[in-house]
Amino acid sequence: MTLKNPNVSSSIKYRPDVDGLRAIAVLAVILYHANLMLFSGGYIGVDIFFVISGYLITSITVNELNKDKFTFINFYIRRVKRLFPALFTLIV
Repeated sequence: MTLKNPNVSSSIKYRPDVDGLRAIAVLAVILYHANLMLFSGGYIGVDIFFVISGYLITSITVNELNKDKFTFINFYIRRVKRLFPALFTLIV
């Protein structure tokens, strides 16, 4: 599931290769949690998620810098808007 930010996502193209990496990461974590003795590298899936996240955030930031639309305030406002609903739901 992807959420689109109308201010940013229209200029970011869909990357099926990133979705493929995400699928590999999900499988790695699921297989690890299934306690299969053949697969003990679930942490690799988490590492892949961190790399994908860094890549996507950097892509959006570079795109905004190229258009002279980047501000730290807007960057952090978007992070809060994206993360706080899930955090609030988890806490409540």
